[in-house]
Amino acid sequence: MNALVRPPSARPRNRLKRLVQPLIVPQVFDFWASKLNSTWSWERPMARIMGRKAESADTVTLWLQPNRHWAGFQPGQHLNISAQIDGVRVTRSYSLTDSSTTDGRLAIAVKGIEGGKLSRYLCKSARVGEVLEIGQAFGEMTLPPSPQGNWLFLAAGSGITPLMSMTRALAAQGMPVPLTLVYWARTRHELCFADELKGLAAEYANFSVHFVPTRETGTGAEATGRLSQALIGTLVDDLSSRQVFACGPGGFVDTARGLLSSTAKSFHAEAFSPPPRAIEDSGSVQVTLASSGRTLTLPRGQSLLTALEAEGFKPASGCRMGICNTCACGKSSGVTRHLHTGELARDPVSALKLCISSASTDLVLDL
Repeated sequence: MNALVRPPSARPRNRLKRLVQPLIVPQVFDFWASKLNSTWSWERPMARIMGRKAESADTVTLWLQPNRHWAGFQPGQHLNISAQIDGVRVTRSYSLTDSSTTDGRLAIAVKGIEGGKLSRYLCKSARVGEVLEIGQAFGEMTLPPSPQGNWLFLAAGSGITPLMSMTRALAAQGMPVPLTLVYWARTRHELCFADELKGLAAEYANFSVHFVPTRETGTGAEATGRLSQALIGTLVDDLSSRQVFACGPGGFVDTARGLLSSTAKSFHAEAFSPPPRAIEDSGSVQVTLASSGRTLTLPRGQSLLTALEAEGFKPASGCRMGICNTCACGKSSGVTRHLHTGELARDPVSALKLCISSASTDLVLDL
């Protein structure tokens, strides 16, 4: 069930490529190859936008055709998307929602967030035919190889996207396990995939879906309001037998964990917004960038990624929540603090994620 979904064209590198690789400068190859086909690259995954569909008032699905460097994904995973906007390369993470096994296309759902440079661009400006740079899939909230027992998916807002991918994967297998999906949105106009989910519920007797608006009055038997023990109790029976996946904002996930992690059979969750910082530091430290030879004065208590960007550096980044590892780099000396847990990393030589680490002492980074 959790086998990697691969594009039909995916195949191992051929012998000729291995032989000529020492002679190739990838950036030079990419420059000239792109003159012939903008998705051609020596090693970078790229994808062309092949279609778009409005899913709600503020969310669109983009269908992408990846090149041969895309290695596939497991339902529930995410990928980084990069685009040039006003001359600046912007990268963010999005959940994969579907894959066509016949033509290799994949789909992402993008919600236009106020102030979100890339999300607004993808929702409003990106056009069919445009080529985007993509990263390989990542994320650990995926289905087991052979799902068994009773399942419960809890989604809030954009948290529906990875859970929709898994729901579609189960439906493709004939819905082999009982599944209940409870989906919160502020208004009915913001619900994504509503018609498809209703159709799946009509088709499969062991799949049920409940839509829960939080800022509108319910109609008929429809529930309303935020996640609570009482609300879950009215929609879901036998919680002790349920294997729960929850995805949404950090506060929603924290509430779900508090309500269900000790009563459900199992509990797995991902938040698309970071948890609150565990501690606030003040003052500044000296951070030396070993590769560039520069030493900067950076504030304590702020993510190293944000602090470096404020100084004009553009380290590779993606999710900005410590999930995708895009911003990981080596540390040669010094102590850092995990912004979400407050834990200190004292090992003098180690790896860290810039987006969730702050400098606690002077540092030397492999940048």
